Amino acid sequence: MNTPLAETLSVVLLVAVLAWAVVRPFGWPEAVMAVPAAAIAVATGAIGLDHARAEVERLAPVVGFLAAVLVLAHFCDVEGLFQACGAWMARWARGRPVRLLTAVFALASAITAVLSLDATVVLLTPVVFATAARTGVRPKPHVYACTHLSNTASLLLPVSNLTNLLAFAASGLSFTRFAALMALPWLVAIGAEYLVFRRFFARDLAASAPSKSMGEPPGVPLFALVTVACTLAGFVVTSTFGVEPAWAALAGALVLAGRALLRRRAGVASVVRAAAPGFLAFVLALGVVVRAVVDNGLAEALGHVLPGGTGLPALLGVAALAAVLANLINNLPAVLVLLPLAAPSGPGAVLAVLLGVNIGPNLTYAGSLATLLWRRIVHQHEHGVDLKEFTRLGLLAVPAALVPAVVALWGALRVV
Repeated sequence: MNTPLAETLSVVLLVAVLAWAVVRPFGWPEAVMAVPAAAIAVATGAIGLDHARAEVERLAPVVGFLAAVLVLAHFCDVEGLFQACGAWMARWARGRPVRLLTAVFALASAITAVLSLDATVVLLTPVVFATAARTGVRPKPHVYACTHLSNTASLLLPVSNLTNLLAFAASGLSFTRFAALMALPWLVAIGAEYLVFRRFFARDLAASAPSKSMGEPPGVPLFALVTVACTLAGFVVTSTFGVEPAWAALAGALVLAGRALLRRRAGVASVVRAAAPGFLAFVLALGVVVRAVVDNGLAEALGHVLPGGTGLPALLGVAALAAVLANLINNLPAVLVLLPLAAPSGPGAVLAVLLGVNIGPNLTYAGSLATLLWRRIVHQHEHGVDLKEFTRLGLLAVPAALVPAVVALWGALRVV
């Protein structure tokens, strides 16, 4: 296929895949459009078969890791971890909205970092709705915090986000060095978001609710907590010895899933569903479509505007470009496009891309898949989300979090 035609077709396929992911007609999964689009790209020559195979092979370990983490998070929920979190938040807040917001920020940040952003969106958001109703406070600030922190708080560990896994592979960093470099940007970004939320939702947070009896708290799910702690330790150990951290994630997932199977609290089918095979197929197919776009000119175009080096102005430029691109084509395609261009400048540039594609998507619905999923969950709870309000919040929160986070990264690169 000649270059102009291949470029046009690959862009059309990417737009179709992303539009389908946003709209999801008839509730059908994202893979329904993505897999045929990838097949068309290969069949028409928009991407060579060797390049498509290489992209799938590059993404396969990351997708396997994601599947294990999704299973781990699901069976933490089966063990009652998220129910216990909701009870703790309700008892600690006691009808005071500001205290509940603080609790949501703390829990959402920890859950996102350790169990991935999907756990925060899918499992914590319904718990926050229930906790707000239980304590009598307005749910909006706390529910919005779930989606913002599912993106912003996913900066800390390689396991926190699919984009992190891709950046981790491209950076050449160890697990512990990655976490050490991102710790300060993570804290700074979350702190900036908290201050924005306190100001933006001041009226909702001023409406205190009468104190209610919280009843007896549920038991602490020690088995789940110990398994998660051991899995995190496994990430550090495997990274130290040069072993893929996916094996530690798989071990944790097998322990919790095996316990649920033995106690007849789950079946094999539920384990497979927890791994979200449709979403995994979507990720692989999307990677092929994005590679087609990259091969047909996008990489060259972005290469002319992507700043080089690891000075503060360069890092700010890289993060800003990544944030803009994430809101135009979604953060997963954006990171797939930008990582090969940023990697030659070193891990600092790779991590700046990560800041842009993780914080930037809080500006629009289409910025990340997690936000799209969060919107569906909110609608299921019959709670409207106003597009103007969401965007106004994003216009305040994204620059307030992104700029100081990049400055913190620049400092960390010189200290760690």
